[in-house]
Order: sequence, then C-alpha cells, then structure tokens
Amino acid sequence: MRTDTATVIRLEDYRPADWLIDTVDLTVSLHPTATMVRATLALRPNPAGAVDAPLALDGDELTLVSAALDGAPLGLDAYTATSQGFTLPHPPRRAFTLTFETLLNPTANTKLMGLYRSSGVYCTQCEAEGFRRITYFLDRPDVMSVYTTRIEADAREAPVLLGNGNPVESGPLDGGRHYAVWHDPHPKPAYLFALVGGRLARVGRRFTTRSGREVELGVYVEPGKEDRAGYAMDALVRSMRWDETAFGCEYDLDVFNIVAVSDFNMGAMENKGLNIFNDKYVLASPQTATDADYANIEAIIAHEYFHNWTGNRITCRDWFQLCLKEGLTVFRDHEFSSDERSRPVKRIADVRNLRAHQFAEDSGPLAHPVRPNAYREINNFYTATVYEKGSELISMLKILIGSEAFRAGMDLYLRRCDGTAATVEEFLACFAEASGRDLSHFALWYRQAGTPSLMAKGAYDEAARTYTLELAQATPPTPGQETKEPVVIPVRLGLIAADGEELQLRLADGRELADGLFVLDAPAAKLTFVDVPTQPTPSLLRGFSAPVKLRIDLDEDDLLRLFRHDSDPFNRWQAAQSVATRLLLRAVDAVKSQGEPGFSPRFAEALGALLAATDDHAFAAQVMALPSEADIAREIGQDIDPDAILEARRALRASVGRLIGPRLRQVYDGLASGEAYSPDAASAGRRALRNAALDLFAAGDPEAGAELAAAQFEAADNMTDRFAALAVLAQIPGERREQALARFAALYETDPLVLDKWFALQAAIPEPGTLERVRALMSHPAFSLANPNRTRALIGSFAMANLSQFNRADGKGYDLLAEVALKLDDANPQLAARLLGAFRSWRSLEPGRRAKAESALRRVEAKTPLSADVADIVSRCLA
Repeated sequence: MRTDTATVIRLEDYRPADWLIDTVDLTVSLHPTATMVRATLALRPNPAGAVDAPLALDGDELTLVSAALDGAPLGLDAYTATSQGFTLPHPPRRAFTLTFETLLNPTANTKLMGLYRSSGVYCTQCEAEGFRRITYFLDRPDVMSVYTTRIEADAREAPVLLGNGNPVESGPLDGGRHYAVWHDPHPKPAYLFALVGGRLARVGRRFTTRSGREVELGVYVEPGKEDRAGYAMDALVRSMRWDETAFGCEYDLDVFNIVAVSDFNMGAMENKGLNIFNDKYVLASPQTATDADYANIEAIIAHEYFHNWTGNRITCRDWFQLCLKEGLTVFRDHEFSSDERSRPVKRIADVRNLRAHQFAEDSGPLAHPVRPNAYREINNFYTATVYEKGSELISMLKILIGSEAFRAGMDLYLRRCDGTAATVEEFLACFAEASGRDLSHFALWYRQAGTPSLMAKGAYDEAARTYTLELAQATPPTPGQETKEPVVIPVRLGLIAADGEELQLRLADGRELADGLFVLDAPAAKLTFVDVPTQPTPSLLRGFSAPVKLRIDLDEDDLLRLFRHDSDPFNRWQAAQSVATRLLLRAVDAVKSQGEPGFSPRFAEALGALLAATDDHAFAAQVMALPSEADIAREIGQDIDPDAILEARRALRASVGRLIGPRLRQVYDGLASGEAYSPDAASAGRRALRNAALDLFAAGDPEAGAELAAAQFEAADNMTDRFAALAVLAQIPGERREQALARFAALYETDPLVLDKWFALQAAIPEPGTLERVRALMSHPAFSLANPNRTRALIGSFAMANLSQFNRADGKGYDLLAEVALKLDDANPQLAARLLGAFRSWRSLEPGRRAKAESALRRVEAKTPLSADVADIVSRCLA
C-alpha cells in the first residue's frame, strides 16, 4: 500500500505489508546543512504478505550516499534508488538487514516535515509521512519497530539531545561534538519517531505513578522562557493522574519530555515519550497568555499525553483509521477538561467549535466520512470531521451503552489491542462485547458523511392529557454519497410545563424513558406521552446528545421558557441562541430588502434577567456571546450575502447593548477584582463575563464603551483583560483604536506569540479597509510567511474569521488568499492547503461572490507544478 501522491488510495485496497521491520538502529549526525543519517533496518518477510514480493521502500527528497545488505555494500545493479524511493527487486527470503546512509539539509527543509531546523533547534515532524524524508522506509502505520537512536551534534550548537524512549548513554566526542543514545522498548510506527537537538532550557519535575514507578518529566523551552513553562508542566501532571483514575492508563517509560518549537505545522505531536509542541501551546504567563490560551495549553498537553495509550500503545492500522486515535483522544481530552473546569460550559464551547468548523465542512465540497474510504493526500484529512465529529461518535457510544459498559469496553480495548495497529471494527467489537449490544448500525456514522437533520413536531391533546412527539431524520447528499441511510441518533429529552416544572416521561405503552433517552434508529418515530397535565415545551438533544441539526417549530415563548427553566444547561444556552438566530435571520431579510432591522425587547430583557440572577459567570458569558456571522450564514445555507449578515448582527448587538446597558455596566463594575491573576476556572469565568459585558455595552454605546475599554487596556495586569479591551477598541473606528493597536505592538514587539494575537485581531476587523491593512501587515518586520503561526494569525484569521471581508463582493479577498497559497505552495504546501480550506463554503455564496471565488480557485489550480496537498484541496473544492 505504497503511497503515490498522484493516485487515489482506497480503503478497500488495503493489504498487509509484504515485509516487517523488527528493529531500527539510527545514527543521526546533526549538521545545519549536511546531516548524515545511518539507518540499519532488520527486515523479515511478513507471513501475511505476498510471497516473492520485491522490497519497495518509501522516500521523499532523499539523497542516498550508500546502501548495504547484511553489512556488504550493494552493487548498483542490485537495487533502484531515486529521491522518492528504494526498490530491492530480489530481496533474500529470510531475515536480513539493510543499511542506508542518507544526506539531509535541515536548514533548507521549509516544508517542516521530516528533520528540520527551527530557530536553531533541530526537530522532527513525521506524521503522517515524514519519516521517509529522513531515510528509506516502509512508512505506514502498521509497520511497527523497536527504535534505538544515537544522536551526535556540536556540543555548543546542540547541548541538549533528545529521542524517543529512555536515555541509554551519552558522552563527549572529538572535535567538540557529543552524543546521546535513546532506546524505545515499545514497537511503534515510523510516524511516532522523534528527535530534538538544540540549545534549550529544561523545567523538570518527578511523577510517581499509581504503581510506584518514578518518572522524570521535562518541558524544554527557549532559554529565558522557563518561567512560562510552569502551567504546561502542571497540566501534564494533572493529565497523567487523571488518566490513571479515569481510564486506568499508567505511563510506561522512565522519562516523558515535551519540547516547544516556534515553527510547527500542527499544534503538537505525540511522539512516544518525546512530544513536540508548537510553542503557543506550551508558553504562558499572566502577562502574555489569555485565559483561552491557558485552557488550550491544558487541553492540548492532555491530548498529546493521552495519545500514549490511544495512539501510541494502540495505533491505527492505516490512515483511514485516523479517527481511531484522534477522535477517541479528543473525546478523552474533552472529558479531562470537563472534569477540570465546568462540564456544561465545556460542552457549549465544544459544540460551538463543532458547528463552526465541522458542520461547515460537512455541508461543502470537502465533506467526507469520519473514516474516509479514499484519499489523495493524507495531510488534508487531519480535519474537524476526523477529530471533532470523531469525538462526538465516542460520546454517542457512551450514551448508548451507558457509562459502566463504556468503561468496560475501553478496558477491553486497551487490553486486547495493546501493541497493535487496530481498526474501527476492532474498536467497536470491544464495546459490543462489553455491552452485549449490536453496534453494526451505529458503525454507519463512521462511513457516512454529512450532518443529519433531526426534525421534531409535537401536538398536545388536552382532553386525553397526551403529548405526541414525532421525530424524523434525513441527511443531505455529500460528494460521492448521494443516497443516505438513517443513522442511530440518541435523543436525550425532557418536557417542560408552562410554569417551568419538569414533567414525567411516561409513554402510552407503559415504558418510561430512562434518563430521558430515546434512540431514533429509523427514518421516523412517534412517541406519545401520557398523564401530561398541560401543554409542554419539548427540550430535545439535551447535552447535545448527537451531532445533528435540530429542526423544531418552537415559538419565541417556548424558547424563552426553555431559556429560563430548562434543567439542562446546554439547552438553556441553545434556547437563547435559537431566539437570537431567529431575530438575526429576520434582520438579514430586512437589510436585503433595504428595510430597518427591528428587534423586540424580550430577548434583551431575558439576557438582563440572567445577568441579575446567575452566579455561573462562565455560563452567562457563553450566553452573552451572540451567534457569529458564520453561524447565521450556516443557517441561511444558500445565496449568502455576508454584508447583510454583518449589518444585521451589528444591529442586534447594538439593540441589546442599549436595552440592557445599565445592567451590563453594573455587571462590569461588580466583577472588578483586585486579586492577583489566576488561570483557574472560577477566575477565568469571572473575567469572561466581565469582558463579555464590556463588549455588549460598547456595542450599544460605542463612545462610553471605548472609554471603559481604553481605561481597562491601560490598567490591566494580565493579557486576558488587556487583549479583551483591545478587541473592543478594534471594533470602534477612530484614532483611539489606532493608538491602542500601536501601543500594544510597542509593548510586545519582542514577543512573537503575543504579536500573533495582534496580527489576528486586525485581520478580523469587519471593515472594507481591512484588506489593505492585511496587505500592509504582510510587510511588517515581524511578519514572515515562513512561520506557520504568523501566517495563520494574519492570513488564516482574515480568511477564516472575517466573513464579510474575505468574501468581499469585488473578490479581492479571494485574490489575496490565492496569492498567498501560490507563494506557499513550493515552500510549505501543507500550510497552503490548510489555508485554502477557507474556500470550503464558496458554493453557498450569492452568485457574484461565487463566481469570483471560483475564479481564484482556478488560478491556483492552473499553477504548474502544483503540490499534491494543494491540488487535492482545490480539485475537491471545484469538483
């Protein structure tokens, strides 16, 4: 199953490797431009492979220096070698060794895959297919080997040398060089290989596992930034302890290291015992990181650590099973964050993210199943569907079989599949066995793309005191899947009386719904509830029990009743969002017909009442965050006019801000605190609500709001409050805004991660002048397309977070993204492809914008040559 980027790789074509590689012995002699890699592979025929098969190894831009079989040099007529692969047509039909020497140039490796240098630090990124950029190999996840790595380097350039597994020995070499040997006793696929060499500072700590083993923990950062690594270390320790308690997973090596680097295509990588992180997900201090940054660090540290079992000890058989490690581990990190913080607030935040990214993906040309059945470029399938929807499937599985059976299924999976490369079928079989449930229908979620719609309709019979609820489901066509089958949808529900009382759920056939759970596994179903004393309001999909779109005809009174009285926090939030969405959709229609968007005061009054009554600051902050422009565009679905959406949303925010301005000001003043900054959940919730109140207050009274924001900006003793104030000022044109932006840049001109926030904020300003602002910022001394963080901050924020300006009617926003993608295509095609994901919804725009978006995509498509990463995204967008 050798990967050829010119061909389509299909799940149905999978077959085991013809050869196995039991051990890999590496010597990597680091040099900025001439790194020598000596790799000795111990191979043997795979009993499950083809007889008499040649040995075909993967490569990518490799320079071969020498090759030897069992220590004897191979003659040129014995093999075929190119920069992209090595073939031995007639290998021995026995166990043997192959030794390669390859020459690499880490400094020139701008793709940031394989071995490269980042700010003077050597590091690797091998997922998904980066190891083939280091040496020739069977670079596929089901070939698992034991690695021993010897790293040599100039002791002054790279005093720290790190590898997978445990340290074995180290010492000096001639010429001012030194070495370190690392051995990982656990077989792993090549994508989990890692090494690091550089001048790094270490923050250390010891951890005692539940069985009494001592583990040395290290977080390695740029010297001088040790004081910003403490929270990452704390999050790691809490993650390790939680995983022992929640899933029985104990760490299995003597050391665990995290390294923060400044140039990284991803957020982080779970290499066995040596996690490599984008430094934005490690470094934090009250003066440089927001509460959101602290929460992200906690979640991503946990996510990569949890991969030690769900991803490393058990990996995926092939890349089609990517959700098996990523979706499951996202579920685990969500559970961890929910336990560490507020479960309802975490759920709301996760669903916001799911709808913003995965629902949008599901409704456009890039839609694909959680487990795809084909791909051209695997790097393009590290998507919200695999990660976030994959996590939702695990959450549904737990709901369907119950917590006890779910834990039993996880225990069985960890025990049975340990040390293997597994499949989704093997995973589900463990839960079917543990629960005694047939999960074959549930498995359809893994194969079928698209977001199902759940339609609900209720009718109350006053005389019979019954309430009948009709449910139906449908999933729209997606690329390659015109016809959809009904899926298994767990629907958690309740009935709310007019006075807010929760009614008992007793069905006409005598059943009671345990925990309010009904499983819809057919196209439609009808539920009749008896002994219902009054007309109820249904509360459906409590806790967002399935990743579907709920369509139910509730009026404003019903929704406000749910907002005030529902016992489910998620549905209280959802009710507020639904009311706001309806108001916004009506306002968009008014704007498009050149009318005035008018708003009833009832919604604002309900928000004001919540502010007066709640002490759950984090929850109230989520409620105050009205639906985004992208949320409204997703509801409209077709012929979208981003300018009308922007105007409607501004009008609603201004109306709410004016109507409850005194209450917002009271909340803002009442939540002021003289206490020292702490990133704990309660303190973060207080700041979140205070800053949400400031934001809405300023929408209603820009002048007074700007004064408050300017004062907060100057007085703030933490980045959360300072940046929140700057974000308010950024929405109010004028000299005060420009002065604040300049002041912020001057304060943090030497801190790249803080400057990323500054770039991103400006790129998201919803004004016609933003395009030229972005172009000007591309010439800023601190901006570089070579740095993925900086590029994502400026160009990514403009394309992904600024609906109206990226989708300008003149098409110039599309032109900018196409221009940047073409510049990046040769240097870092993976980054270019991910930026082009902003075009995922172009077909839903009104005709004029649609034509200009297509024209921009055609310009990218016309480039010759075009990288496989970019060609894949563009061709799917245009299909």
